Amino acid sequence: MKIEQPKVAIQGIRASFHEEAALKYFGENTETIECNSFKQTFESLKNREADYVVMAIENSIAGSILPNYTLLLDYGFPVVGEIYLPIQLHLMALPGVKFEDIKYVTSHPIALRQCVDFFDEYPHLKIVESSDTAACAKRIRDEQLTDTVAIANSLAAKLYGLDVLERRIESNKRNFTRFLILTHHDNIEKKPANKASLCFQVSNKVGALAKVLNIFAEEGVNMSKIQSMPILGKRNEYNFYVDIEWEEQKQYDASIRQILKYTHNFNILGEYERHDDEHTVSPKPRRAERSIRKYINIRRNV
Repeated sequence: MKIEQPKVAIQGIRASFHEEAALKYFGENTETIECNSFKQTFESLKNREADYVVMAIENSIAGSILPNYTLLLDYGFPVVGEIYLPIQLHLMALPGVKFEDIKYVTSHPIALRQCVDFFDEYPHLKIVESSDTAACAKRIRDEQLTDTVAIANSLAAKLYGLDVLERRIESNKRNFTRFLILTHHDNIEKKPANKASLCFQVSNKVGALAKVLNIFAEEGVNMSKIQSMPILGKRNEYNFYVDIEWEEQKQYDASIRQILKYTHNFNILGEYERHDDEHTVSPKPRRAERSIRKYINIRRNV
């Protein structure tokens, strides 16, 4: 079922990286629902307040967001897509504020850690951690702070009317965050899939996991991700979260039939089209700029 103006639950506020990911995946005609936590986004989907959830699952520097794997299993909403978002961090302040006037820098702890090389050059700046990058930019605008700068994305600077003093201050210029797209079971569109997210357990015996992984290899199925999570209250027992990709559907079907023999509590968390770097991460600049301008005008008129 195609929704013309999808309601998408995100962790954080407008202009956060989660909203940037939602807009990039669904387009500019998207209504985002702000949530204080990842669990709240799932509750919003459960209560039919949202049509989709966009949730970060891993970052190329910070690694996997482990509690979110538990949410996938606890709520059981299917994964219907993914998107990788390049994390570009900018230093922003109220219009007219000069760099020499700055005393404090505020942002999310992970964003701050990704800018350590910049802070090494300016050790006099005092770092203030916050829960959300976009919220820091909003606070500067709302409280008219002239001695404080925020580290956030360009969307936050545009939405909250801040000047970008320094662009791309992140230490690693090739940092990406992977986001999963989830929805209701009755809202799944039937599309060709070439990627799946699985969760299963294996017995605590020599070679039990190796048997499963060898099946993928023998069938020509690529395992692009594996993450283990201990099962609460059970010693030496784990849930294995695995992402696999294939070129032909028969490869996937054959591998699933075989691994069912060697696993238990097997779950297919979602079957979807894998992210395409060429077409999704780097949209045409002019189109992206038009989307951002239209987005800003819509938000200012709300």
